[in-house]
Formats: sequence, C-alpha cells, structure tokens
Amino acid sequence: MSETSIQINKELNIVPFVSVDHMMKIIGRLGLENMLKGIADYVEDDFKRWELFDKTPRVAAHSDEGVIELMPTSDGDHYGFKYVNGHPKNMKEGLQTVTAFGVLSKVYTGYPILFSEMTILTALRTASTSVVAAKYLARKNSRTMALIGNGAQSEFQALAFKTMLGIDQLRLYDIDPVATEKFIGNMQGYGFEIVKCTSASEAASGADIITTVTADKQNATILTDDMVGAGVHINAVGGDCPGKTELEKELVLRASLFVEYPPQTRIEGELQQLDADYPVNEMWQVIRGELAGRKSATEVTLFDSVGFATEDFSALRYIRDQLDRPGMSGMYENLDMIADPDDPRDLYGMVRRSGAMSQVAA
Repeated sequence: MSETSIQINKELNIVPFVSVDHMMKIIGRLGLENMLKGIADYVEDDFKRWELFDKTPRVAAHSDEGVIELMPTSDGDHYGFKYVNGHPKNMKEGLQTVTAFGVLSKVYTGYPILFSEMTILTALRTASTSVVAAKYLARKNSRTMALIGNGAQSEFQALAFKTMLGIDQLRLYDIDPVATEKFIGNMQGYGFEIVKCTSASEAASGADIITTVTADKQNATILTDDMVGAGVHINAVGGDCPGKTELEKELVLRASLFVEYPPQTRIEGELQQLDADYPVNEMWQVIRGELAGRKSATEVTLFDSVGFATEDFSALRYIRDQLDRPGMSGMYENLDMIADPDDPRDLYGMVRRSGAMSQVAA
C-alpha cells in the first residue's frame, strides 16, 4: 500500500475521510459489480493469511433495543476496527437497522491512515464474503438463488452472486410484500429472472442456493429441514447475534457447517443452537486448500455467516488502496484529526500558542 501517493500533508497529520457521499461517488466511479469483486478478492486474500491476524470475538453491548459492537483486528502491519450497531426496531422509526464507520491505522506509528463510513461498505463486504464462501461450497452449476428477506442487504447479495457465480434466477420472499417490490424495482435492468413467492417454503423450492437475510432479533425458524433438498448451499446471513437465529436446529445438524471464526460463531450464529463442542469447518482452511469444501453434489452445505473483523479490515484496505488510483481526487476529504505540536512533548505549548489560553485569561 502506498500511503505517499495520496496528497496528505504529513506535517499536519491529515487523515483521508470517506463520507457516505464519497462512498457513493466511489461506487459510481468504479462500478458496484467491480467493487463487489474487488472486495471479495481482498477478503479471500486475507483469509489465506489468517495466521497473521489478531482474532477476537467482537466486543458487544447488548440492550433490549439492539446491539452496539466494536470489531477490531490487526495483521501486524495495519490495525483496523469497525463500530457497528444492529437495531431491528429502527426500521419502524424510519431509521437504518445497521449503521457503521471504520478506521484503518499503521501499527508502526499508531496513526490512522483512513476514516470511512461503513454502512454502505458493510453491505458490500457482507455480500462479497457470502460469494467467497459460496465459490467453495455451492455446486458449480448453480443458477437459482432463493432470497428470504428482501431488506437492505438483499440487492447486494443478488448482484454479488450474479457477478461472480452467474446466478441469474431469483426466488423472493419477505413477510413484508413492500420489501419484495422494492427489491424488484431496484433490480430492473440487471437481467434477473425473478419469481415472487408467498412463503419461504415456496422460495426455497428448486433453489440451488438459499440466502436467508432477515432482521428480527429473535430465535426465528425461517428455514426448516424439510424445505431444503439435496445439494443445496445455504448462505445464512441474518443470525448474527446471541438470541437471533433463522434455521431449524435439525437443518443445521444435517448440513456440513462452515464458519468464519468459531469462538464468535458459537455465540452469535446458528451454531448457538448446538453443543459447544460441535465440530465445524473453518473457511480459511477451505480457502487455503487445507480442508475440502463441498464433497459431493448431494451434500447440503451451510455457511453460518456472522461477519468477522478481518472482513471489515479487508474492505477498509480495499477502499484505502482505491484512493491511490488515478482519477480518484474528490473521493475523500482531508481531516485534521491528530494534534501535531512542534515538540511532541509540548502539547500544552501548542494549545497556549494558539491563543486559547489568553482568551481564558481575559
């Protein structure tokens, strides 16, 4: 990564900031499909160097209304974290269910080198991670995906699977028909063959891949064992905190289970329904060729996706690298975030010379 090519005033310790508006401009400049593919490449690359990362379950503050989380990690060269909330009740109040921002820093100095919105970026990295897993777990001839839950994440999932796996047939279901109509309107012109369904069971019928991405914070049963035929890959995205699940326990027990980081998934994922020592497969080992992914055409595979800090790190690293590309001026702004006294030991002197102290004295 070349930190020198961005026009950062080193003397003033200016930090590039990617706002929501900037992120939308970056998507417009690079193209959404290209960004999904690019982030997926970074996610896959970071899974391949898994042993370099500090790994810990996210730090969560739970309440009756939702959860606020910090997701930190480091590869020894860079440190990154994401602040994210999950408040399903927000939708009824006209607010986002999930909002987020992130920071990427150099370990050598501890100085941040990127501050970015991550509400939009999290949607991209979640969809990209889903496809990275499906590349190893879904049948190679998969064409049809059921999308159960047609909210804020659904379009990104659909486009990621179309861009990288060739999914072009969608079977949709949401308990709110308005969400399904929203999805259909947003996906006009992308070449999907779309079927609206009246139940999760109908949506799952005939699907090669089933993606569940619902929002309610409860132990729900969105998908039952009898809905899933042989050879299906399940991309379970919605169960991402304690007390929140989407799949019937019998289905979880029947499937071959693949996870990001077991200590976190056992707390937050579909795994929380099973015994604490229930065996699972880790995606990094599959991606590195140390474990098999799909073993047969009839096997049911389940990616129990809860989202892990390395994936946010990958997304931040991707965005930071894009700012170095030609033609990316105006895609960020410079923030004066770090005090820079002439003498690093004399922070007080910096304040005094600013005139602040004389104003107080007056």
